[in-house]
Amino acid sequence: MNTLAASSPERSEQDVLTALQATVSASRLSLFLQCRLKFYFRYVLKLKKPKTASLHLGNAVHAVLKAWNKARWVQQPLSLKVVHETYQTAWADNTEGSVAWEPGEEEADKTTGWRLLDTYLRESHLPAAIKPDAVEVPVEADLQQHGLPRLIGILDLVQQRQIIDYKTSATTPNADKVSHTTEIQTCSYAILYRHNTGAQEAGMQLHHLVKLKNPKVVITTLPPMSPGQETRLFRQMEAYLEGLQRRDFIPSPGMHCSSCEFFNECRLWS
Repeated sequence: MNTLAASSPERSEQDVLTALQATVSASRLSLFLQCRLKFYFRYVLKLKKPKTASLHLGNAVHAVLKAWNKARWVQQPLSLKVVHETYQTAWADNTEGSVAWEPGEEEADKTTGWRLLDTYLRESHLPAAIKPDAVEVPVEADLQQHGLPRLIGILDLVQQRQIIDYKTSATTPNADKVSHTTEIQTCSYAILYRHNTGAQEAGMQLHHLVKLKNPKVVITTLPPMSPGQETRLFRQMEAYLEGLQRRDFIPSPGMHCSSCEFFNECRLWS
């Protein structure tokens, strides 16, 4: 295949591939199974792209929820005024890149993000009085006994043995579809939880903050990971490992290409 850019001079492509075979996260695995060429551009060549508006909004909302849950964990709940100040700071943070805003777009998106948070907190989906088990905790699981890479990840929130993950969305999620489309992520988190606590999770909750004219929160509750789901995840990790060993980075054209930041690079692939 054509290589469209050189790897970092400090680290050869083989070094990068070796590291990717040693550890895997849910997001890396999901992207590899969606499109191997996109994975190659993002994780092997590390091509940089401008930050999107939706990612910026999602990061700002996530940062506030992280601060709010950490305050609950130390039993010092944040006032709405402090929450709003935290949001202002998170919105101004461009350390992960800046967005090329269209005229008027930033203020509209900033208002949307705040309305999402206000709706979520006002509806008290997670009462401030209940202390979380864990907040934004990085965890890993050694899967060497299965011949698999080390699994890594960060759990947004664990409360009463429920693993809770936050998402912002432009459309209302369908419970059946979202349980399938997030299965790699939810099962990865279940494995990480079990390896680090020695116990089975009580279940999963996906908290979608939906960016509608009238914002709403949709909570999808999922049962604990089944043995069949664990087997499926392990087979998917095997395919990931084998694909990297073969340097199998073919493109996978489909509906997902319409929003792919590497569309132009993909068209040059041969």
